[in-house]
Amino acid sequence: MLRDRGAQVVGASLAVLWLVVVLVLDLVTSAAVVLAPFFALAPLIACSVLSARSTAVFAAVAVAAAALSGSWNGSWDDPQQAVRILDVVLVSVAAVLVARVRVSREQQHERVVAIAEVAQRAILPRLPSRVDKMAVATRYLSAAEDAVVGGDLYDCYHSEKFTRFLVGDVRGKGVAAVEHAARVIRAFRQAAALRPTLTQVAEEMSAYLSAFFDDEDFATALLVDASDPARLVVVSCGHPEPVLVAADGTAAHVETVPCLPLGLGMDYEALTLPWSAGERLLMYTDGLSEARDRAGEFLPLLPLAPLLREGNGDEALDRLLDAVREHIPRGQLNDDLAVLLIEHLSDDVQPVSWPAVRTRGLQLADR
Repeated sequence: MLRDRGAQVVGASLAVLWLVVVLVLDLVTSAAVVLAPFFALAPLIACSVLSARSTAVFAAVAVAAAALSGSWNGSWDDPQQAVRILDVVLVSVAAVLVARVRVSREQQHERVVAIAEVAQRAILPRLPSRVDKMAVATRYLSAAEDAVVGGDLYDCYHSEKFTRFLVGDVRGKGVAAVEHAARVIRAFRQAAALRPTLTQVAEEMSAYLSAFFDDEDFATALLVDASDPARLVVVSCGHPEPVLVAADGTAAHVETVPCLPLGLGMDYEALTLPWSAGERLLMYTDGLSEARDRAGEFLPLLPLAPLLREGNGDEALDRLLDAVREHIPRGQLNDDLAVLLIEHLSDDVQPVSWPAVRTRGLQLADR
């Protein structure tokens, strides 16, 4: 909204400036130089950013100025003066109609985006801040105001047997991507509850989703199994590699086994790595890894590792997203961004039982 208001102020200022410049030139130049038709450009400038009513105001001023120019130029009796005024009238009417059509389309676009955003946030779960001996933090940022929402997602499944996490990104934008994102979450919850291995979870998800995806549809996903407190199992379905931050602040990308995205592949391989107290794992969508500055340089993640070590998970993600906003032009994302940070808590921390986690999640969802 602030950016729209700024554009309106700039547009109105340019239209006023144009009227003043043409008026001054028309007054100081000789009668042989006829500038009256140039008044019609003011409503054309206004119609690009202002409402039809505001454009009509500039149109009326332009027509009046074109008519009055005949008095100080002595061209009232010239038949061409009527043609000039008619030209300004026709252009002004066209500008008002253009403004009306533009505003109508912008309102329709805003309604579609609003519906998509509501649907997206409705399917995106609120995760508990504690699962067993792990702290969990999540953040989701929508793209720039004029961008259509995408299909970024995250989820967590926790039971007495399994603790599994998902971060994913559905190809495409808008309502269709949000609909597919809901299917990815549903597929994850179904498979994560029943399949003994993470590769089987990925395979079942891919088989389920392929029935709904078109030829060009797919979803990248990162699956993490933290059921064993001493190790992590990671399956990457065409997704960016997570970042493992050690207790001493050092960080490295987890070199996962590259596999096809969900909906395209059927065979998946897992990577197993040790998981110690104090370590944090950052999972994210490509809205983070592909954030570019004005020079087109990607955001470097490993140098940001110190930001992920300070404070609790929520504070760490807030600092990380502040760094993202500083990196990109005007702080506006070109793609949605979802991040999930889990931390292995020390052994003296009491685990949170599943019923407590489940109740807490319901309370969050009701807020």
